Amino acid sequence: MKNYKEQSNAIAAVLSSYFEGVYSGDTNLLRKIFHPKSLVVGDVNGLAYFKTLDEYLDGVANRKSPKELDQTFKMEILSIEIINSIAIAKVHLPIFDFNYYDLLSLNYTDKGWVIVNKLLTNVKIY
Repeated sequence: MKNYKEQSNAIAAVLSSYFEGVYSGDTNLLRKIFHPKSLVVGDVNGLAYFKTLDEYLDGVANRKSPKELDQTFKMEILSIEIINSIAIAKVHLPIFDFNYYDLLSLNYTDKGWVIVNKLLTNVKIY
């Protein structure tokens, strides 16, 4: 494995693509950075959320994107932890009326870093 700085920069590039895909609704870009067997799991306002990658991307494709709705881009990386060929990224995605926090599991493959699992929750702001 390359050094931590090189790996964290490579992961940050994947996360940047993730943010751009979510923000613009670009499912082709999202499909490139997710492993095909990825799961998207969590809760939205206390309701269980469990989708395959295809189900998740279908939802992204069939909604107006934050970019189309002229929303301000506010997504950010909060942390990245790397151990050998695995990593966890904590990210914040305030979009629409949601205040999402994601934990993204990544794995280093022959194609570089890919997202293999997405855990999400909406944290209500009181």
